[in-house]
Formats: sequence, structure tokens, C-alpha cells
Amino acid sequence: MKKVLLLGGAGFIGFHIAKKMLEDGGYQLHIADNLFRSGGEKDDAFSTLEKNENIKFFKGDFTNPRSFDQLEDNYDYVYMLASMVGVDYVNTIPHEIIRVNTALIYNTLEWLKEASVGRVLFTSTSECYAGAIEAFGYDVPTPEEVPLTIEDIRHPRFTYAVTKMLGESGFIQYGKFNNFDTIIVRYHNVFGPRMGFKHVIPHLVQRFLNNENPFKVYGHDQTRSFNFIDDAVKGTILAAEKGVAGEIYHIGEEDEITIEKLVKTIGKYFNFEGEYENAPTFPGSVARRCPDISKAKNDLGYTPDTGWENGLERTLDWYKEYVSSGAAMHESFYDNKKNKE
Repeated sequence: MKKVLLLGGAGFIGFHIAKKMLEDGGYQLHIADNLFRSGGEKDDAFSTLEKNENIKFFKGDFTNPRSFDQLEDNYDYVYMLASMVGVDYVNTIPHEIIRVNTALIYNTLEWLKEASVGRVLFTSTSECYAGAIEAFGYDVPTPEEVPLTIEDIRHPRFTYAVTKMLGESGFIQYGKFNNFDTIIVRYHNVFGPRMGFKHVIPHLVQRFLNNENPFKVYGHDQTRSFNFIDDAVKGTILAAEKGVAGEIYHIGEEDEITIEKLVKTIGKYFNFEGEYENAPTFPGSVARRCPDISKAKNDLGYTPDTGWENGLERTLDWYKEYVSSGAAMHESFYDNKKNKE
């Protein structure tokens, strides 16, 4: 049995990694999380997952270093997935993005100094290099060697990217001096069921369900490559177990589409018969983003299987069922606190 710690394992990607590992077998999972996304309580999906005898759950605020005392001190693999993310959050509470993510990174690194761990995977983001494409015209699809760049340090949008840059450097350097292998993965627009409500696809779902007409298409000519959660999970586990120590891997999909195409595909799903209206993009949003995944293919044997259209349909089916059940379209302590006020 491979003994694995998933820090942030109740979140979107962490949950699906845990689910996949349990389906495959051969893993003993420890999941550490503060249940931020579900307002401090376990949702039904995680409660069902936790019934598996190979899972042990640790609840705590891991921005507090004392929370790490409850963990065991030896693991074959540690996946550092925990962070605060979401366009809404970076624009409304950027100071919390800085506080939470920096504390999580530093506390995890300090705990790793004393623990006995074989390999550590840190999850980063394409946001780290987005400024290099805009400012210097680097290639798209973009390889791992691109310089990490942000456009305007004053803009709150880049607070998340800054913390991920810190994490990439921190985990690589701590690993060198504290005898654990570090692998970095940079995600590129991962989406799928149970992804929450702070990202582009759930936002679009809410707007279509609210019967917005004309439907504004923000950044219609911008392009993205969307990576379905099953493929992201596969790439993450491959990177942790087969990746070269100290290396960075772009995990994503090379099928680049416009935001307009994404919006109209979702509109078709919801039988939208109104008008579309192009609108300016949000400040700080990049014109193009698509990863070169050659390195992941060569080193890991990673190949996306699902495709964005198939993945999108499965995602929209999940959200449609979720909303029809009467569940609230919000998440996290901050939203719950605001609703109570």
C-alpha cells in the first residue's frame, strides 16, 4: 500500500484524486482539509468517500502550524493541493489570498523538514507565466521553461499567481536541502463536476439559468484550453509517481478554443434562444492560454482522453442536477457568512 497525504484533499481536484486512488486500489489515504468550500462541514460526496476503510480524515486550519501536529510523520507521497483560489476571491479579498496561501506553503515546508517523506507534489498554475505571453510574446502552446511573469503587481488578480510562484520556488529549494523529491505541476483550466462556483463555467451556468438576455460574452475572442478533471487527475498522479525530481510539468489539454465557442456551446446545452453580445474582458485576463504538454507526454506518458466537449457535457449534467435538487449555488465560509449577514 502506498501511503499518501492529500493536503487540501476535500477540495475539487483533491477529492477526485482520492476517488481515483480508491478505485484503483493500493493506496492508504490521509486527507487533511479545513472544509472551507463547504462552509466547514462535509458535503454528501465527501462523506460517502470517507466511508472507505483506506481513508483517514484530519480536519484543521493548516494556516496554523499546530494543525500539522495531528498528522503522522511518514508518507510515501505528499500532495500539496491546499490553497485559496477563484476569480471572485482574488478580486474581493486579495489580502486573504496572500495570507492563507503563504501560510499554507510555509507551514507545510516547515513540517516537511521534520517528517519522513519520499516524494512531494506541489500544484501550481498557468497564471504564473500569463504575463510573459502578454508582455513578451512567448510561444503558445507554452512550454515549462517560459519565464514566470505578472503584469502589474498592484492588480489584485495576480495575488494568487504570486503565491504559486512562492510555492514553486519554496518546494524545490526545501526539497534540495531536506532530502525529499519535489515535482511541480501547473494546471491549465481544470474543470468538471463538483468544481465549486468561483470559476468561469459555473458562472456561465448561473447566468444562463438566470435567463440573462442579451447574454454578454466577456473576452469573446480570448482563447483557452480546458482540461477535464479525469485527465488532470491522471496527469497529477503520473507526475507524482513517475516525474523527474525537481522538474515542472504542464498538465492540460492542447485543444485551444475561444471563450465565445465555450459560451455558445453551454448556451446550446441550455436551449438558449436569445441574443449574444460581445463585451470587454475583465482586467488582467490574458488573450491566450494553452500549454505545451510534450514534456508530460515524454516523461510521464500523459495523454488527455476526454476532450473538452465531452467533459463539458458531463460537467453541465452535474450542475443541472445539482441546481434541480434545490442546493444553494454558493460555497465557503465567506459566502455563508455574507448570506447570514
